[in-house]
Amino acid sequence: MKNKDNFVKTDLYAEKMKVGIISWLIDIQRTGVCNYTYSLIENLIKFGKANSLYLIHYKRCQEEVYTKTHEVIIPKIPFKLTNVFGLPYAIAKSNVDILHFPEHWYGDVLTFFLNPKVKKILTIHDLTPLLYTETHTKQFAFLWNSTLKLIKSKIDMIIAVSQNTKNDCIKYLNIPKEKIKVIYEASDEIYQPINNKEDLKEELNKKYGINSPFILYVGTLEKRKNIPTLIKAFYKLKKMKITHKLVIVGKKGWKYDDIFETIEALNLQKDVIFTGYVPREDLVKFYNLADLFVYPSLYEGFGLPPLEAMACGCPVITSNTSSLPEVVGDAGIMLNPHDVEGLAEVIYEILTDEGLRKELSKKGLERAKLFSWRKTAEETWKVYEEVYHGK
Repeated sequence: MKNKDNFVKTDLYAEKMKVGIISWLIDIQRTGVCNYTYSLIENLIKFGKANSLYLIHYKRCQEEVYTKTHEVIIPKIPFKLTNVFGLPYAIAKSNVDILHFPEHWYGDVLTFFLNPKVKKILTIHDLTPLLYTETHTKQFAFLWNSTLKLIKSKIDMIIAVSQNTKNDCIKYLNIPKEKIKVIYEASDEIYQPINNKEDLKEELNKKYGINSPFILYVGTLEKRKNIPTLIKAFYKLKKMKITHKLVIVGKKGWKYDDIFETIEALNLQKDVIFTGYVPREDLVKFYNLADLFVYPSLYEGFGLPPLEAMACGCPVITSNTSSLPEVVGDAGIMLNPHDVEGLAEVIYEILTDEGLRKELSKKGLERAKLFSWRKTAEETWKVYEEVYHGK
């Protein structure tokens, strides 16, 4: 236990209830669920719950959140059995009452059977491996789906990051609605408008070689994200004499070959810029400088990038599917993710109408204020208390 003076005790349960969070996700290059895990922990600490948190991971690292909470190291076990038996052992030794899995993983399975006294909460972000199996590798989809079906009866409460995800859990997993709480994610506080655009332009030019107006996409390069549709729409825009570049920010995931095949087929190699993974300190600059953010994903459990873009005042176009209408509301333009022609027309309209861009920017900024990590942390803590007290 470190830095005890930093702990703020705000309720009677702070000392009684011990909450374990599987935290190894925050120790790696963070995107998606990793960002969710870090932001939740960070804001639970700000909310005054540090003294009740036990962060469970595989090896010590320099993340500040570990200095403000109880750090639990999973012991190494020979013959590659650390993932299987190390976690249940660490949980038993830490004596936590509640265990929160920010997502499930096949290595976690035995914990649901070997630690029966610990109440368990699982966050489900989406059901893409179940509903869009073809967008994942066969091995990943099999392990993800079989593991979830094996443990779902052992979960005390599920946190769904959108109403759409909750509906999917009820429909496809037959989980009772009473066992699912909807708690929205939020954009990090770093995502906000930056006034000095000229300095930003210099920085992006120097670091990423971007020196012209651009349309932005942010997300992992994978089949579900529907990037080829965006590229085809962009090709039509070039025929309309639009001079913007298309900047695609994100690391490679799986089944992304058709992205590069589409670019080559349309001869867009000089007009589409891939940056790879970008840290959030730079990502906020991309959102601020982009004339438009386009996110044509086929399916999202929540859809954080559109929210981040709106928080920076960047106009948003996204799909009218899954959870995306819950996030964007009337603050962005939504359309069928398969409609290449329609997407091209809407992009052209926004890029050539300054008044429309300003209107969408204003609406997006207001919409983004409805979501906050403080609110997410408070609602998550209420779930911990309800599960702890058996409500």
